[in-house]
Amino acid sequence: MQDRLHDLGWSEKIIKQAEEYGEFSLGRVIAQNKGIYRVATESSEIYAEVSGRLRYLADDNATFPAVGDFVLMDRDNDEAGHAIIHAIMPRHSAFIRKAAGTAHEVQVVAANIDMVFICMSLNRDFNLRRLERYLAVAWDSGSTPVIVLTKADLCRDIDQKLKEIENVALGVECLVTSSMSDDGYEPIKKYIKRGKTVAFIGSSGVGKSTLINRLVGQDWIATQEIRRDDRGRHTTTGRELIIIPSGGAVIDTPGMRELGLESADLEHAFGDIETLAQSCRFRDCTHQREPGCAVREAIEAGSIAEQRLISYTKLRKEAQYEGLNSRQIEQEKNQRMFAEFGGIKNARDFAKSKNYKR
Repeated sequence: MQDRLHDLGWSEKIIKQAEEYGEFSLGRVIAQNKGIYRVATESSEIYAEVSGRLRYLADDNATFPAVGDFVLMDRDNDEAGHAIIHAIMPRHSAFIRKAAGTAHEVQVVAANIDMVFICMSLNRDFNLRRLERYLAVAWDSGSTPVIVLTKADLCRDIDQKLKEIENVALGVECLVTSSMSDDGYEPIKKYIKRGKTVAFIGSSGVGKSTLINRLVGQDWIATQEIRRDDRGRHTTTGRELIIIPSGGAVIDTPGMRELGLESADLEHAFGDIETLAQSCRFRDCTHQREPGCAVREAIEAGSIAEQRLISYTKLRKEAQYEGLNSRQIEQEKNQRMFAEFGGIKNARDFAKSKNYKR
């Protein structure tokens, strides 16, 4: 039992916590389709659904099981119907997205990920601004990001691209792979170990599925070549946790559209700008034209690229507005615009008083 559970990612700590719930069967969600979950147990894979009590106590979508969740069920088989999930073990990491609208509902894309491979191909898909976005989301999830550059056989200036990445991915490891060769995926194998879970994120068509197929040892995921115009063709349509024969597990995600920016960790992804900002003369410096701006000084000195600041500012705004509808976004902009007056209503009252005095 212990060996199988460890293969699924269960740690001694989680197993001990599970014992406090009483006699339940342990499992891990490896796929989901609406309200039905496919769960890997110590001996097989079964189908399950949440209990009525768990459904009743759920505050939002985030409290329902997600791919990667460790769960406790009433049994370890579904011979007499779906097993019933009675509890979800605490998550140590989670990729989330915010649904648009007034409810601000949170959806967990994948849970309990130890490391996230940010895949980017070394052809026209190469985009530093997109990489910054991925890093912000990865850091916020609680996972450790690793950059995986694919299709190295199509690139003639790898060294130059690696230097560019160093300037935006501070302290993050970067691996160069080529799925076209037999040993092209070797650099990532050492990261996928027994009991560890790795998620693959990146644009469609960059080679995520091909790398996973090589790790699994078969064409587990259908793959398609990048179109001649280098625009990725979407292949994976759902999330699934796949157990690797040599140990460890991987999760393939459909693409960036799954991930929102509301809870992005910009402090980690843009640590250089955040650190410099602490030395700006004004606490609320926007790093545009204010005197004594340490960030502007760094840009003028050439230590930080202007485009990186633009990307930082854009993602910061996007994170603030993610999950809001058009009306809420307009209200948020007005509040920011008239913040010094304490809001738009106070600004209007101030304007009226000025006109009255005239």
